[in-house]
Amino acid sequence: MASKKTKNPRLASGRKRARQNIKLNAAHTSLRSKYRTSVKNVEKAVVAGDKDKATELFAKAQSIIDSVADKGIFHKNKAARDKSRLSAKVKALATAA
Repeated sequence: MASKKTKNPRLASGRKRARQNIKLNAAHTSLRSKYRTSVKNVEKAVVAGDKDKATELFAKAQSIIDSVADKGIFHKNKAARDKSRLSAKVKALATAA
């Protein structure tokens, strides 16, 4: 992915800010990906009908979702909504079995 050509800031504080933005963007991208992967893995286990695996993955996903929300990468309400929906899917799987 080619990055957009931007002008270099003149002030030292602006140059530092640009450097920080690059680092933060990379960190946030990584965490966002980890979040989405954890949610996707739980949903795959639910679709497969594997109750034990879904429960185990959901416990791990909760931790990841909370940590990402605490860092402000996703809003806390979005995190709560995602956990609630995943929890409902896992519970439905448990009651169906």
